[in-house]
Amino acid sequence: MSDHDDQTLALSRRAMLRLGLLTVASTTAGPSVFAPGAAAQTTKLGASLIGKLEGAEVITDPARFPKTFKEAPALAELVKAGKLPPVQERIGRDPLVVKPLREIGKYGGTWRRGFTGPFDTSNGHRAAQNDKLLYWDYTGTRIVPNIARDWKVSPDGKVTTLWLRRAMRWSDGAPFTADDFVFWYQDMYLNQELIPVPLTVMTINGTPISLEKVDDTTIRFFAPEPYHALPIVLASVWGIGHHARFGREGLGGFAPAHYLKQFHPKYASKEDMAKKLAELKFETWVTLFKNRNDACRNPDLPVVTPWKTVSPITSPTWILERNPYSVWVDTDGNQLPYIDRIRMTLGENLEVINLRAVAGEYDSQARHIDISKLPVLLENQPKGRYRVYLDPSDQGADVGLFCNQSFDKDPEIARWLGTREFRIALSHGVDRRQINETFVLGLGQTGSAAPGERTLYFPGPEYKALHTAYDVKRANEMLDKLGLTRKDSDGYRLRTDGGGRLRLSLTTYVGFLPFTQIAEMIVEQWKRIGVRGEVQEMERGLATARVQANEHQIYFETQWGADNMHGHFPLIFPANSINPLGPLYGVWYASAGAKGKTPPPRMRELMDKYRKSFGVKDAERIRLAKDVWKIALDELWLIPVVSNSPASQGVRVIKTNMGNIPSRLWNSAVSDNPHIAHTETWFFKS
Repeated sequence: MSDHDDQTLALSRRAMLRLGLLTVASTTAGPSVFAPGAAAQTTKLGASLIGKLEGAEVITDPARFPKTFKEAPALAELVKAGKLPPVQERIGRDPLVVKPLREIGKYGGTWRRGFTGPFDTSNGHRAAQNDKLLYWDYTGTRIVPNIARDWKVSPDGKVTTLWLRRAMRWSDGAPFTADDFVFWYQDMYLNQELIPVPLTVMTINGTPISLEKVDDTTIRFFAPEPYHALPIVLASVWGIGHHARFGREGLGGFAPAHYLKQFHPKYASKEDMAKKLAELKFETWVTLFKNRNDACRNPDLPVVTPWKTVSPITSPTWILERNPYSVWVDTDGNQLPYIDRIRMTLGENLEVINLRAVAGEYDSQARHIDISKLPVLLENQPKGRYRVYLDPSDQGADVGLFCNQSFDKDPEIARWLGTREFRIALSHGVDRRQINETFVLGLGQTGSAAPGERTLYFPGPEYKALHTAYDVKRANEMLDKLGLTRKDSDGYRLRTDGGGRLRLSLTTYVGFLPFTQIAEMIVEQWKRIGVRGEVQEMERGLATARVQANEHQIYFETQWGADNMHGHFPLIFPANSINPLGPLYGVWYASAGAKGKTPPPRMRELMDKYRKSFGVKDAERIRLAKDVWKIALDELWLIPVVSNSPASQGVRVIKTNMGNIPSRLWNSAVSDNPHIAHTETWFFKS
């Protein structure tokens, strides 16, 4: 047995012992504060599994580009048979050169993963199908080229020019040009049947921006006001990419015009459209078009990603195979990806996926891996021939209580949810240590929802623990001072309007963390401050519908992407109609005040700073973003529970024979991990 195996078994024994102690409830009722300077309250177990942040490098210096090119053996055979052009012609004049993390890899193999069904589209996107115009490096602090080879923002911030890769092709061999952007903009985005609600990132201060073709390989975005942050948007989760997340809704920024025109009434005859609708069993051209433009469901759709779907997500086995026209190459000139195909097998539920991971049936999986399974995953490493890596998040609260600021169904509850001191009292009534130990194995932070200290927008150490000390005495004093002094025979506080016991509804859903069980523990903890909580678990679609209807009071969610607020709608204030912090205020913000409900002054101040930050240069943008964080953390519209842990998609199970695997990944909704590690450079050593 190797030294690594000895360490693994020792770690897992400690972990199992630790797990056995987790059922001991905390009885502490005095102050419990986040330890200053502790980046995370990780155990020795966790610390040993968290490596150095590292990744592959995109090469932009032409002097370092390879001069000759090679390809996978199977593609070489197709070239020899006359079924494919030579590799030099397929990758075009400007291949995307990537220096692998550790070594030049080998071709071949099938990457095995698990997925949960037809709505698990991000599974494929995160692993294999990144086609954003720009991208982030592995640190999340520097933008690098991706589908676009270069970009420039004018000094006044109103014109952003992007240069495409010359002679680049779609996966079917058709040219990829600026015409594919014009088709998307004119025939898809501006068609209100297809896109009834404008894309927020295609506006600045509520005013639309436009897109124009300069020549075959150059496009420009024109903004009526400065939009210096547009490259950040293009590189991030809400950015533009045919497949990237929202391409299936027609919001991709570009699309294969040569293929999709046959499904568009502007180009297809009424007879042809009627025939296609009947054949594919769709009622309207809009639903037909969006289905045909879905890279997960339509294997015929041309793409520009490293791999493409050959067996759709609607089948029990979702299969992707290498794109023969991939523009990715390594520094030795080998066309990427190295791995031939990705095979994702359907897991009927999350428990099945986790059991398969423990058994070593996956080559690389982090999505849907339950952090509570960490001890058994560690114990089975030698048998399953895999290693476990932990990637702590930088995006703030992994579990947060989103207090609905626009709730209006019950004036008494609305009053208290909208009262800052009430929210702070609730926060002081949460024993985060107990929750951290019980549900996250002690690997999370128990302070505020501030982003990681290494991020650009970290507001300062004084905000790391703001309003998050566990202090039952202080919480009770604050609630008494607010006038909630009357209690019933069970010790619960009574409403001030004579309506009986004050009850708070906590809405949860089955997600990446056990929201319902955490909510139930908080309900028990709140008994000590006389607050009655009632947990309602719902299917995620129903829970989302409840949020959009403004019917929830407190909603459990992860603070997705808050480490890069310009790359993701920030879940620290209401920015749209599905934001649980206040959907009506979110509608007001998204519509530039035309619809929805006017927010209170402090929230409007934050919204104004956030909106302004998109139109200024980097230094001022970062300053404004930090101000946004300071307001949000002080107002505590979101009460954090556990933050910056590996619990959400940060427990990686990787076969030991896979190469170029980073010790740690930037784990964020913005990073699209694991693709932030350039999975096209991963390979099987044997």
